[in-house]
This record gives sequence, structure tokens and C-alpha cells, in this order.
Amino acid sequence: MTEKVNKKLDCLGLYCPEPVFQTRLAMDDLDVGQTLEVVADDPAAESDIQSLVKHQGQEIVSSTKEGSSVRIVIKKIK
Repeated sequence: MTEKVNKKLDCLGLYCPEPVFQTRLAMDDLDVGQTLEVVADDPAAESDIQSLVKHQGQEIVSSTKEGSSVRIVIKKIK
């Protein structure tokens, strides 16, 4: 299943805390119900972004590893 993505964020080559910072800014720009796809290759990005999403009360739709990168789709639910 491929979910509809409203906004894409490319964090490849960025290192902590930049992917989380960029994800937070991008989430602020979304309307409730919209989704954000984040692609990052920083080893800490997956857990850091998941923590951010949980802390903000949003929802992770999917999280998949592709080689050394991770693709996370987040839905803004509030």
C-alpha cells in the first residue's frame, strides 16, 4: 500500500539534530490529516524522528529501511 504523501523532506546527508529539526518545521507547515515523508541516512534519525512524532502526538504511518537510509511517513493528527 502506498499512502498519499502531501510533502516530502529529503534529509539525506544531514546529521543530528538537523533531520529532527527539519521534520519538526515541516510538520508545523502541514494541516491536520496531511502526511509528510522523511528520507534520512543519519543512523540516529529513525529513533529521533519517532520520538519527536510520539512527543508531538502525531502518527507514524510507515517506517521502512532502504539500504543505509530510512523512509518515514508521518500523519499529522492534531
